[in-house]
Amino acid sequence: MKKKIGIVSLGCPKNLVDSEIMLGTLKKKDYEITPDEKHADIIIVNTCGFIESAIEESINAILEMVGYKQHKCRLLIVTGCLAQRYKEQILKEIPEVDAVVGTGGYGQIAEIIDKLYEAEAKTPQDKRLFLDFEYNVEYMKEERVLSSKKGYAYLKIAEGCDNCCTYCVIPSLRGPYTSRSMEDIIQDAGHLAKQGVKEVILVAQDITRYGEDIYNEKKLVELIRQICRIEGIEWIRLLYCYPEEIDENLISEMASNPKILKYLDMPIQHASDKILSAMGRRGTFENLEALLTKLKERIPDIVIRTTLIVGFPGEDEKDFRILYGFVKKHQFDRLGVFPYSKEEGTLAFDMKPQIKRSVKESRLSDIMQLQKEIVLEKNNARLNKVYTVLVEGVADDGLFYTGRSYAEAPEIDNLIYFTSKDPLEFGSFVEVKILNIDEYDLIGEVVNESSK
Repeated sequence: MKKKIGIVSLGCPKNLVDSEIMLGTLKKKDYEITPDEKHADIIIVNTCGFIESAIEESINAILEMVGYKQHKCRLLIVTGCLAQRYKEQILKEIPEVDAVVGTGGYGQIAEIIDKLYEAEAKTPQDKRLFLDFEYNVEYMKEERVLSSKKGYAYLKIAEGCDNCCTYCVIPSLRGPYTSRSMEDIIQDAGHLAKQGVKEVILVAQDITRYGEDIYNEKKLVELIRQICRIEGIEWIRLLYCYPEEIDENLISEMASNPKILKYLDMPIQHASDKILSAMGRRGTFENLEALLTKLKERIPDIVIRTTLIVGFPGEDEKDFRILYGFVKKHQFDRLGVFPYSKEEGTLAFDMKPQIKRSVKESRLSDIMQLQKEIVLEKNNARLNKVYTVLVEGVADDGLFYTGRSYAEAPEIDNLIYFTSKDPLEFGSFVEVKILNIDEYDLIGEVVNESSK
């Protein structure tokens, strides 16, 4: 009888890709994949360890899976960033965990499971702690098992990061920036298209630097053009573009290429020059102003998403007002705000002065209230307009379909709820007229079904 594998994937889309690759590896080794952990012989928790809240979520997930070891589960394996960051502590504090696999061990997951079964490890002393790893991208060659059938998939084009922002632990967890070869990425994208994927979402810690390390020049635009040639792929979405690396070549391609969605995820983190410098960011207030102006002039319908950190060490009221004014002026379509998280192993950990939690929370609340007003105004402007929407599912009430236009990225942005006189196929495109809004979500109806 085949052994059943269950996986809990936490954190960012890049982590989800790693989870899907592990599932692909294990499926090829004749393991059976189950979506229900209570039926699994082996449970993998692929963790995030980026900031305090992500660490807490990962630990809670591991502890929840520990409960299944009283029943069918024989092996509990922890992988990912938390495993890389706190490997010894996990095995010491949670003895039910049978193996800890760092960020370089995804490609060896089948071998690790085989060895654990062979050893029949029962005590902490017998458990194998897989610490040795290399930062490479070879494991990504494995054909993946997609976690959803909604018509989209993430495509990781690089691993690691060299930006070394002072608040970030990613370089120590994922290593230096390492691009995948263009041939491997194109092959991966081709596999996705054959599985019915219509929207490919390019991800990395910073996709704008793709190719610099292996081709000695930026190759993102060339990569995009090659993906556009793959039959079946209709949309290409760009996530995690560092503003300092967005150049004229990329802007021109976004403006002219109909398959590139006019949506840009561009984390700026702050707008005060003093704080940007303390964060180790290379840009300035002036640079950001000029870039945003250029993007909106060259791509009038562009949707810009960004992320901010409030309460960074040394952020005074003047710095915060600069940030608040920047958000108010530039009216970002999508905005995520995080209170600064003091993380061991980062340069910012010992910076002074640290900001009180109450001040961080107050500043976060102020920005989010402003953003709520901005989003309400932008959503009202979309009323009675028609958008091409990718059909993804049916709402819980069974009355509405759910989907997204170019203006919504999956999982992080709002949804569009819409009705249709005729049955719709998930992963297809339809034209939807927006008729109403429900805070962040939009409500509409199909007006003309597309044959895409």
